[in-house]
Amino acid sequence: MPVIEVEHLHKRYGDKIAVDDVSFTVEQGEIFGVLGPNGAGKTTTVECVQGLRRADGGTVRVLGLDPVRDRTEVRQRVGAQLQESQLPDKLRVREALDLYRSFYRNRADIDELLDDLGLTAQRDTAFHKLSGGQKQRLSVALALVGRPEIAILDELTTGLDPQGRRDTWDLVERIRDRGVTVVLVTHFMEEAERLCDRLAIIDTGRVVAIDTPSGLLSRVGTEHRVHFRPLDPVDDALLAALPEVTGVRRSGDEVTVTGPEQVLQTVLSALAEQKVRYAGLRVEQPTLDDAFVSLTGRAARATTPPSTDERSS
Repeated sequence: MPVIEVEHLHKRYGDKIAVDDVSFTVEQGEIFGVLGPNGAGKTTTVECVQGLRRADGGTVRVLGLDPVRDRTEVRQRVGAQLQESQLPDKLRVREALDLYRSFYRNRADIDELLDDLGLTAQRDTAFHKLSGGQKQRLSVALALVGRPEIAILDELTTGLDPQGRRDTWDLVERIRDRGVTVVLVTHFMEEAERLCDRLAIIDTGRVVAIDTPSGLLSRVGTEHRVHFRPLDPVDDALLAALPEVTGVRRSGDEVTVTGPEQVLQTVLSALAEQKVRYAGLRVEQPTLDDAFVSLTGRAARATTPPSTDERSS
């Protein structure tokens, strides 16, 4: 039986429909992604799953429980890292974990949790002195301090620098390795592709697709794009006539050739044969962003989170 079952979920705020007939299931032990742009209805959906908001229609079952009627039991078994959370500035890391741990009947070992999350050195550090990455790890530690069966992580890497983002991705995989089912809410395509076993793409409150990352990519085909700047004249018709090429276009002084995976070798061989020099060669493979555009007809947000001056350590 799935650990989470959402059927025909509806939620509105006044005249605005935030969630419109959303259905999906989450299987035990997987990392399930809820993916979509900001404002798509992702956070409202998972807040209904957690019992933080009451749905206007449809049903939600978490570990066989109603998250509103059985809220107390669900909170004992589901840990959540919220999109935005704050602690008192002077509260120390160990004190926060001791406090949250007291709320649960099944309690994690705090020293082990600090070590797992790379926070041992910050155990006596006040919350306001933590870096952005350390605050994120603390929020995850608080979500895990009750040894949950499910962890809901909402926009976990927003605002982190590239290294902090990758460290956090490793952390999510370690959480799953503990046997915890993870629901990951994100609008970053690269993050979803790296971490998730399956994805529900949500746009304007509706699920437009549920599949594995590879399954979603297969919907947009397997075409690769080869970009380069020719330093010698090259005839577009010559490139278009190559057996692996499906399209050729120019943008300024850059040429883009599309085709299956073998198109790169085909283009390079043709350029060498014609003694055409080139610069700025790069190859783009199909991405989840391509899948999103294909499914929704519009571009998603950036594929990677923006860096900030906050550094994780």
